[in-house]
Amino acid sequence: MTEWRNYLASDPQVCHGQLCAQGTRVLVTNILDSLAEGSSREEILGSYPSLRPEHIDAAISYAAELAREESLLPIAKL
Repeated sequence: MTEWRNYLASDPQVCHGQLCAQGTRVLVTNILDSLAEGSSREEILGSYPSLRPEHIDAAISYAAELAREESLLPIAKL
């Protein structure tokens, strides 16, 4: 799995400190939203020319790490 910390950054001077693909102003949430909407990697890279494939992998790794955290929203059992 990609070490997301090598490709994502939070800088108070860029996008109000929100997590972005390093060296860009592309928010990680935008990458993840695009994936969730069914956009392909190629479509995302085309929409954000400053992104590299490693940024997408890092965003997925970041999301996976968050999902493993138990402090996220509890899922109601049916």
